[in-house]
Amino acid sequence: MSTPLATPTLEPLDALARAEVAHLLTEEKIGPRDGAGRTVVVAMSGGVDSAVTALLMRERGYRVIGMNLRLFSPDDEDHRANPCCGIPAMDDARATCATIGVPFYAVNMEIEFGGAVIQKFVDEYAAGRTPNPCLECNRHVKFRHLVQRARLLGADCLATGHYARIVKDVDAAGGPRYRLLRAVDARKDQSYVLYTLDQDQLSFIQFPLGNLTKPEVRELARAYGLPVADKAESQEICFVGNRSYADFVAERRPDVTVPGEIVTGDGTVVGKHRGLVHHTVGQRRGIGIAAPKPYFVLHLDTAANHLVVGSREEAEARTLTIGDVSLTAGTWPATPFLVDAVVRYRGAPTAAAIALGPEGSREATATMTGERGPIASPGQAVVFYQGDEVVGGGTIQAVERRGAPRDAGNDLDLAASA
Repeated sequence: MSTPLATPTLEPLDALARAEVAHLLTEEKIGPRDGAGRTVVVAMSGGVDSAVTALLMRERGYRVIGMNLRLFSPDDEDHRANPCCGIPAMDDARATCATIGVPFYAVNMEIEFGGAVIQKFVDEYAAGRTPNPCLECNRHVKFRHLVQRARLLGADCLATGHYARIVKDVDAAGGPRYRLLRAVDARKDQSYVLYTLDQDQLSFIQFPLGNLTKPEVRELARAYGLPVADKAESQEICFVGNRSYADFVAERRPDVTVPGEIVTGDGTVVGKHRGLVHHTVGQRRGIGIAAPKPYFVLHLDTAANHLVVGSREEAEARTLTIGDVSLTAGTWPATPFLVDAVVRYRGAPTAAAIALGPEGSREATATMTGERGPIASPGQAVVFYQGDEVVGGGTIQAVERRGAPRDAGNDLDLAASA
């Protein structure tokens, strides 16, 4: 496939619009204007963030190729139940590329997405664990395949509409080191789901929105007349759409909807649940038990079909056993190091000491060092921050709580579904 020739830079709709957004087009905001003679593939989801990403890379002088990944086909005929992954999203991405004046390509990756993301999501929930499908999509589908395809096209980099920052630095040996940082817009920061990026990927990827806020992104889209400038954001898990995740999982695993008992840590029955799939570790509302103090979900015992509940103090984690550990620097420190650990997207950071297992094991232990620990669940990601920098993370395998037995999810179910 040949690289397209550059086309004239798209201008704002009028002089007034140009003046109003000039402060958003400085290099401090959008990055250096270093694209002359270079090509970028931009991941186009059909939303305003990816549309402005393509716009900004054009503004920086790059030859832009828009690429849409077709990940999931909703069951409804016109794909309106889930606007994120269906045909309307692809059409919006195509319309944006036409407005900006860049080529557009659609790539069907439903098979890869179904296996690496959807099936794992269903199996993990059925095993009493708490998966993060957005993280798995980034890890196994988006960045893995997009980087590969961008390189096959001869592109110099890949750009996406994620709210995060990548900063080039120097390592101890004087070579290049790429650091992954939080976005300036704390309300939109997506660094939590990007911790699996390695140095090779970070050197090839750009996040042009990292220094912008969401209102500023929409302001740019309106000024340039992009067709998705006022398109509403999708708040749901992309393949679940406007249904509940419980209904989605139940369609594929009816066994998780069997009613059972709600019990405390000592086995006392305090109520009934209508299916474990309707609950997650750390949940406080919607348990359906009247008590002087609120109950929190401590554990989903899928073997006994018990929902185990307890106090807030019992729910707090002391120690996390972590697998699939990834460190953005690509090195494996031999001594423990201190971080702020985050176990939920937009979760509050908790001070922790990280002790890594033997090099190559991809294992670690996180010991909470603050007065209170997070409410964590097997299957969740725990991400390590030092200030605004993401230094790595992994998947929680087991949780030792302050006042409850060790929670490792349901290993038998996981083994059966592997």
